[in-house]
Amino acid sequence: MIFGALPLNEASGCYLAHSLQGAEHRIAKGTRLAAQDLADLAAAGHRQLTVAQLEPGDIHEDRAAEMLAEALLPDAAALGLRISGAGAGRVNLYALGPGLIRVDAERINALNAVDPMITLATVPDYHRADAGGMVATAKIISYAVEDSALAAATRDVAGAIRLISPQLRRATLIETRTSAETPPDKGRAAMIGRLDRFGMSMAPRQVVPHREAELATALQTVGADSDLILVLTGSATSDPVDVAPAAVRAAGGEVTRFGMPVDPGNLLFLGHLAGRPVLGLPGCARSPALNGADWVLERLVCGIDVSSADIAAMGVGGLLKEIPTRPRPRRSDV
Repeated sequence: MIFGALPLNEASGCYLAHSLQGAEHRIAKGTRLAAQDLADLAAAGHRQLTVAQLEPGDIHEDRAAEMLAEALLPDAAALGLRISGAGAGRVNLYALGPGLIRVDAERINALNAVDPMITLATVPDYHRADAGGMVATAKIISYAVEDSALAAATRDVAGAIRLISPQLRRATLIETRTSAETPPDKGRAAMIGRLDRFGMSMAPRQVVPHREAELATALQTVGADSDLILVLTGSATSDPVDVAPAAVRAAGGEVTRFGMPVDPGNLLFLGHLAGRPVLGLPGCARSPALNGADWVLERLVCGIDVSSADIAAMGVGGLLKEIPTRPRPRRSDV
């Protein structure tokens, strides 16, 4: 591609680099100049134009963006995504439904390293997507790119971004109480909202005393129609052998992780019972605000195994919110 100034009478078929006002109309940047455009610009007094001239082997920005998106998603529907139309060298990718976006960062980085004019921006790996949400944008910065550069950039990108759809359908939330009073349903409402994003339903409410035996019995009697068990205790779980983790073991299950390097969300635990995941929720899950439990819950809902090592790796980027009113502030002026 040749970019630069040309006499107006030599610019037919070139792409206008900067929007200009003609005698009758404003001509937008990127317009392929036809005779009527040049006449309008000449009537307005323009004699020289800055343009892009495509050469053999060049691919126009819109077609190049389309080809990049098509290389990423050779079967878009099977990958859970939709490709938009092209405009101004840009094509967007949208989620067809709710779920988690998986991004192969190594392959995306390799794509972006080929030519600075060929770019792909994505949401982060494990980003929670809603139906219709934009998850990536392919942008060709120049008015055209060489076919060889585009071929190199798209050589190994098929499926480098995809949607993982929800796999679980119903959850049971067991709450514990520390007095005779039933706790407010704020926490349950927040969890119903989280599940609803993924099209999941919640079993009827269960509240039991905050004691190991009663909680273990409740865990053992969760209906077979629930494929996820959530536990929200009336008193914070502060140790791996505290009431809730101990109840999971007493019910015949296993606790695979207690604690996570994400704040809010530190006091989470994860295990399994009778082939179903059990997620012990931190107290912050009573709020709909993002916390570490969301990151684990979303993966479980989408059928992604979560190991202790996976949770340990969530620390980088895991400081989600500073809460200055906490009784034990993180910093001191002393």
